[in-house]
Amino acid sequence: MTAQRSPAVRTSLAFLAVAALCLLLADLEVTTLSPWGELGRMVRGLITPNFSEPLRLGEALLQTLAFGLVGVALAVAMGFPLALAFHLAPVRWYCAFVRAIHELFWALLFLQMVGLNPMCGVLAIALPYSGVLAKVYSEILEEADPRPLRGLPPRTGRIAAFFFVRLPDVWVHLKNYTAYRLECGLRSSAILGFVGFPTLGFYLDTAFREGLYSEVSALLILFYLLIASLKYWMRPRLTWAYVVVAWALLPVGTSVQWSNIVRFFTRDIVPAPIRGAVAGDAGGWAEGLPRLWAWGGELISTQALPGIGVTLLLSQIALVATGAIALGLFPLVSRTFVPPWSRVPNRWGLVVMRSTPEYILAFVFLLLWGPSWLPAIAALAIHNGAVIAHLIGRHVDEMQLRPDAPRGLNRYFYETLPRLYGQFLAFLFYRWEVILRESAILGILGIHTLGFYIDSALADDRQDRALLLILLTAALNLAVDALSRRLRARLRLKLTPEME
Repeated sequence: MTAQRSPAVRTSLAFLAVAALCLLLADLEVTTLSPWGELGRMVRGLITPNFSEPLRLGEALLQTLAFGLVGVALAVAMGFPLALAFHLAPVRWYCAFVRAIHELFWALLFLQMVGLNPMCGVLAIALPYSGVLAKVYSEILEEADPRPLRGLPPRTGRIAAFFFVRLPDVWVHLKNYTAYRLECGLRSSAILGFVGFPTLGFYLDTAFREGLYSEVSALLILFYLLIASLKYWMRPRLTWAYVVVAWALLPVGTSVQWSNIVRFFTRDIVPAPIRGAVAGDAGGWAEGLPRLWAWGGELISTQALPGIGVTLLLSQIALVATGAIALGLFPLVSRTFVPPWSRVPNRWGLVVMRSTPEYILAFVFLLLWGPSWLPAIAALAIHNGAVIAHLIGRHVDEMQLRPDAPRGLNRYFYETLPRLYGQFLAFLFYRWEVILRESAILGILGIHTLGFYIDSALADDRQDRALLLILLTAALNLAVDALSRRLRARLRLKLTPEME
């Protein structure tokens, strides 16, 4: 590494040391009785997909597409106006908050209010995505070339200048990022099925639990084909037609009862010790406030702090594992290192790894190894490592190598890695908050992160506890995101909106 890379190297070694310490406290035990036998059954199912029920498979795919399309379309409708006002501090705070809460947490909250209504799933995707889109759209607009605006006549209005000069200049970037976000939306739509919506996850959950791995294989193959085919059929001029059809395909759910929504905000999420005071009971505040302190202290000491501890430790191990996988995989998809005949299967393997949501990967590993940290770490590292490897591989292909550049391992360690290491760290730190957010949600599968305690509180009909834990999760995500930004700024690492 060159001298100017030394701060990046020191930071990397610090993260390695922290991950090593976290490993000393990690629960990596395999508790299943026959993991190899189960793996064998999964492999046999993978190579023998069952397409004998096309209607069932088609319904799973169409519902996944419908929820994803409508959710992302609504996110764009909300996110674009927010992007135009992103310079306002309240707008930035709002966007940071809504994107800090995972889609599954939003879905669980909406389910408490209105039941299994399709709008719960749509809003669960749209709310956090609107915050992400607002941030990225605003960055794209800020980075636009200002010179065309200077050539406008003096009396040109701001609206006309925006739509006829500024917007066309950044349209390609906005379109490309929105297409990427749609791919993410389909992954989010798929995992909504694990909490009851009729998307891919619902059918995968049933098939996994019944050991129908050939059906699992068919569902996943169709999902990968859907993701891979987006660039061929998703055209901007047809978007609104697709959204209208997707809206029509959404299932009919339970009717919305406004009384349940009012109850949720006025009673269910109010901390139990002060519900009487909020309802107007005489003397309620005098009795409730002391109990509120004890209630909050007990919740924080027995659930929040243990959940935060496991979430942070697990995410730090997963972050370093993600980096290791990315550095190991990117040469396999770069023409700088491998011949053309091997890049095609390698790229498809990477597509499968990055297209499979972490939640589904963790679910599979949980069946193999049991509910330790190992399934979560492996799932997070594989998915995020593949995402970064894909981007680094493209970056390497754009490099201009010297005519006398070394080959083999020397090319990797002495020519390529020093030149891309800053970009690699930028990508990794950009995924840090994503990994933390996913670590929290994987608690729903039984791993004792914050999601475990949130899911338990909702199962016990204690929405007040669940909401406080979700807010703590959001605060933790915001803190890690701020630390990530500070590190990137200190190391002068270049960012890219593709990684949001």
